[in-house]
Amino acid sequence: MSQHAVDSAKSNDAKETAAIWAVNQALREAEFGNATQARQFASAALALAPLGRDVQLLAALALALARAGDSVTAQKFVDKLNSDFPLSTILQHYWLPTVQAEIELAHGNPTRAIEVLHSASTYELGDPPQFQPGTLYPVYVRGQAYLQAGNGTAAAEEFQKIIDHRGIVLNFPLGALAHAGLARAYALSGDAARAKGAYQDFFALWKDADPDIPILKEAKAEYAKLQ
Repeated sequence: MSQHAVDSAKSNDAKETAAIWAVNQALREAEFGNATQARQFASAALALAPLGRDVQLLAALALALARAGDSVTAQKFVDKLNSDFPLSTILQHYWLPTVQAEIELAHGNPTRAIEVLHSASTYELGDPPQFQPGTLYPVYVRGQAYLQAGNGTAAAEEFQKIIDHRGIVLNFPLGALAHAGLARAYALSGDAARAKGAYQDFFALWKDADPDIPILKEAKAEYAKLQ
């Protein structure tokens, strides 16, 4: 469906719109664990609109999520956007801290990631362009940072915040993935019963999902260890 949207925009000579659809694909695949596809879609988006601000931003986030050296390229985009748009509130206090935090996580620096995200706390429940729903990305990345830091209790608070605000996140992928994050947080805290319940909630939401999605396979393997 995303590819149809890309093709439709390209056929109408709306290259930046096509690029936004492509970079959305990249971001989704990166979150689901398909790093190779994420890189491919990000490259396709940048080829369509290499100078687009939002394209560069979301490509940077997708590349940071893809890890494996892509954080170097992501950092270059962050530095450029920070220089070009110093007065953009949404960039400076929502998106750039989120991308920078992901880069820090890729380098194994969860404490620094949490510090970077502090500036996003005032804005994280907002609805940032280029998405119709709110993404709650700063909250989600903060939760991942606490997981990496070994603080299950703090991580659970962040993921629960997303679940409690599902009217903001709507059907954005992080709304479902927050349940997997919450399950991991409970497991890290040693609360197997709550972890099982959170995993089951995630599986119920994704009952019709393709079985080979990496993050789903990982969650099922983690759940099996709790039995």
